[in-house]
Parts: sequence; C-alpha cells; structure tokens
Amino acid sequence: MSAYYGSILHGALLTVGVSLAALVVAVLLGLLGAAAKLSGRRALRVPATLYTTVIRGIPELVLMLLVFYGGSIGLNALIEALGSEVTLNIEPFTAGVLTLGFIYGAYMTETFRGAILAIPKGQLEAAAAFGMSPRQVLLRITLPQMVRYALPGVTNNWLVLIKATAVVSLIGLQEMTYLAKQASAATRSPFVFFLFTAALFLVYTWVSLLLLRRLNQRYSLGVKRGQL
Repeated sequence: MSAYYGSILHGALLTVGVSLAALVVAVLLGLLGAAAKLSGRRALRVPATLYTTVIRGIPELVLMLLVFYGGSIGLNALIEALGSEVTLNIEPFTAGVLTLGFIYGAYMTETFRGAILAIPKGQLEAAAAFGMSPRQVLLRITLPQMVRYALPGVTNNWLVLIKATAVVSLIGLQEMTYLAKQASAATRSPFVFFLFTAALFLVYTWVSLLLLRRLNQRYSLGVKRGQL
C-alpha cells in the first residue's frame, strides 16, 4: 500500500507542474486578450470577444480531447501537405498545459479587463498631464493597480485550474488522479486512494490561498492606509 501512496505523491508533483505551466500560458493569453478587448481596433476586439465567449462555453473535457486527438491529426495533415513524411504526436503533458492554459486564458482575459477598467481614468489623465510616456504610465500606474484589482479573480481562476488538472488524467498523463485510479483498480480500495488524492488537492488549495492572501495584503497596504 505504501508504494501506491508514494506513487500518488510523485504524481502530485506532476500536477503542480501542469498547473504552474498552464497558469503561465493563461496569464499571457489573458493579458493579450484584455489588451485586445480594450483596444480601439475592431479587428482585435472581435476575435478576443469570440475567444472568451466560445471557450468559456465549451466543457474542459471536450476541449482536452479535441486538442489531444484533433491537434495531432491536424499537425500531421499539415506536415503531409508540406511534403514531409515526419509524424508528430502531442504528448499528454503538452496537451494538458496548452488546453488548460487556453481555457483559463479566456477567464484571465475577463479578469484583467475588469481590473484595468477599475482603475480611475483621472489617474491616467493626470499622468498624461505630468508628461509621462505611455510606458511609464503602464509600469507605474496601470500594472501595479491592475494586479491589486485582479488578484481576487486570479485567485479563483487558479484554484479552479488546479482542480481541472484531474481532467488531464483522461488523456493518459500520470498525475495523481490517474495514479489514484490505478491504485484503486489494483487494490480494490477506491475510497482510500481517492480520499488521499482529495486531501492533496485541499493542501494545494490551502497553501495557494495562504500565499495569494499575503500577496493581496501586500498590494493593498497603501489602500488600507488611505482609508484609515
């Protein structure tokens, strides 16, 4: 039994790796999507709006299977059309990271867009009046306040993203949910191993909340002092 627990703990590290890599992809897509939706150009706003609308309306499992199976088929068809005989396959880790990052990039887009809109326009106008360049306004005013306004939403998205990694087990990635299922089948004790896996997810959630709460307090120090 101890060997199975050790295997699940090893898979828990892979779960963290998938979550963090997907978070990086989601944040990057979220920033690009928010910038596009707030852009004055219709050619940028329309695709970004379609992205957030469509992706948030499709179940994660369906997208996961589309990327894992459909992505491989599409890549190989493209390679064949270019005259090459090389065959490529998308690995479960890559498919999981890209799919989760792509999905939660849509949620991050709305989080960052709302955070930017929450910044008082008077501050941006004052910065322009003081002669700040667009780069200075972005680094000194927009980004610091955007982080403060976005942190609650980012926290929620991150917690949901961690739990969504369980879906990656369906495409063969040996993270802790996949290994818990194998251990359950081998020992016929599903309750024990899935309860252990649930406890690990709760630990991740507790640690994440603790760290993000401290980060939120750090970015809210000036605001709290101003309210006193």
